[in-house]
Amino acid sequence: MSAVPNPVRGEAGVRVAGETLVLRPSFAALVAAEEALGPLFALVERAADGTLGVGEIVTLFWHCLRDPPEGLTREQLGDAVIEAGLAAATPVLRVLLRQILQGR
Repeated sequence: MSAVPNPVRGEAGVRVAGETLVLRPSFAALVAAEEALGPLFALVERAADGTLGVGEIVTLFWHCLRDPPEGLTREQLGDAVIEAGLAAATPVLRVLLRQILQGR
């Protein structure tokens, strides 16, 4: 069963294997993402400059997953992002970056 993202909580959804997975940029998620990717402000700057890599996008999504399905791997998430295309990932990324910059 697909989950429904709650935009009031800053959530976004990404489709993986026909299911909608909810991404929530919680404090813990963003700390984990920052540990993996470096400073979040630098991540936002790379996104604004168009130099953010697909691996960085998937890593941010991975750390922001709320209740990921058992057995889901980062590689599967990455494959789903590539299958859907970056045009589909961009609005999801925009929601997460907006939360990083503005909060709730």
